[in-house]
Amino acid sequence: MTSETKIAVVTGASSGIGAATARQLATAGYSVILGARRTDRIEALAAELGGAAHVLDVADTASVEAFCATVPDAIHVLVNNAGGAIGLEPLAQARDDDWLQMYQTNVMGLMRVTRALLPKLHAGKGHIVNITSIAGRETYPNGAGYCAVKHAARAVTETLRLELNGTPVRVTDIAPGMVETEFSEVRFFGDKERAAKVYDGLTPLTADDVADVVVFAVTRPWHVNLDEIVLKPVAQARATVAVRGVGL
Repeated sequence: MTSETKIAVVTGASSGIGAATARQLATAGYSVILGARRTDRIEALAAELGGAAHVLDVADTASVEAFCATVPDAIHVLVNNAGGAIGLEPLAQARDDDWLQMYQTNVMGLMRVTRALLPKLHAGKGHIVNITSIAGRETYPNGAGYCAVKHAARAVTETLRLELNGTPVRVTDIAPGMVETEFSEVRFFGDKERAAKVYDGLTPLTADDVADVVVFAVTRPWHVNLDEIVLKPVAQARATVAVRGVGL
């Protein structure tokens, strides 16, 4: 790594959007530092990309602090990707542990990592990219828990942009619709058949589609900030409105 090398930190990098983003950032010339709980996956990816990998559980403050201590003093991109949904039940059947876990990863985790790395982002005149969701802009039946945490993540992102106004640190919110990753499988507790039905009859976004948008955002001229980017499959109009079986 030379003094001219730009450094990007990606959380939740063991699969899906995080792994795809790491690959595309490396292709764009960034030296990537990957964080996730599944260290075997990120170590293999880091070896492939010539980057670094360290265990990271964003729901644990000590883990976040240990991870961030491994990061150089100046970084150029932080992609807060760790998060996800758990369950799809109506509020009357909501489980405390599921909601708490979603809040810890999607909101508290985003806060912990950003808080720890802000001085290093200032030093690198960096760019914070938070991967949220269209669930942070809409609501839908049985999605109160996930919609709540993604609305919170969006609010944190907008507030951070206000707090950093007047500094060279940029902040972007990228909000995807349907993306076929492990997302639905995790949401449905490993039920692959139920997860696959989410994408039946349409062409969802891929992790690479989202990663492509991340790279586009962080490679704009230094004076350009893309505040918010919402992307959905052509077949999807809203979170729960999508046409199926018409070749889209």
